Amino acid sequence: MKPIGHIRTVYNTKFGVPRQAGVINSDTSVIVFEKEFSHPDAFRGLEEFSHIWVLWQFSECLDKDFSLTVRPPRLGGNKRVGVFASRSPFRPNSIGLSCVKLDNIVNDDRGTVLYVSGVDMMDNTPVYDIKPYLPYTDSHPEARGGYTQNLSDKILKVDISDELLKTVPQNMIEVVLDVLSHDPRPSYQNDDRIYGMDIGNLNIKFSVKNNILKVVSINKINL
Repeated sequence: MKPIGHIRTVYNTKFGVPRQAGVINSDTSVIVFEKEFSHPDAFRGLEEFSHIWVLWQFSECLDKDFSLTVRPPRLGGNKRVGVFASRSPFRPNSIGLSCVKLDNIVNDDRGTVLYVSGVDMMDNTPVYDIKPYLPYTDSHPEARGGYTQNLSDKILKVDISDELLKTVPQNMIEVVLDVLSHDPRPSYQNDDRIYGMDIGNLNIKFSVKNNILKVVSINKINL
């Protein structure tokens, strides 16, 4: 297989990428296709769908070994489950699958590009395929969630000063606050040390105490 394109997102590093697709919906990403796949004919009829499946590559894990069992962060990083009972990026084949919202289809000097939201992929992730999401067959409200059934994202209160908030571009404020409120730290880390993460062209440092995330600093970075 070869990539048909790449997705451009605000997530420059693995730290801070949403745990699953659809957790953060205020982001805007764009899938840019290789020239041979970017013709409008390849997307004819896709505008009728609201969501798509994206098949992609865990490109940051290609040189990592996989294990038959993994320790999902959502279980505290201690309990092991089988690799095929997890969504760990360390897999026999480094393939990811995400359902994202299709916001717009645009034709410009890059060819046909797709604007999407609700992604859980790093910037420049290779994309292998897209398919329309079909509600009548892809949605299963009765499905069991296994060990994730009783887990939910802990929403934090974000404490950020007006002075620091002014350093965030207007079109980035909502996604920055969303990412921070969903606690980007690994689930097994719960201390008040200062963490740092990059989102877009911003480096954000923060600490968490008593379910309050306090932003310590925000600095622009060169990409």
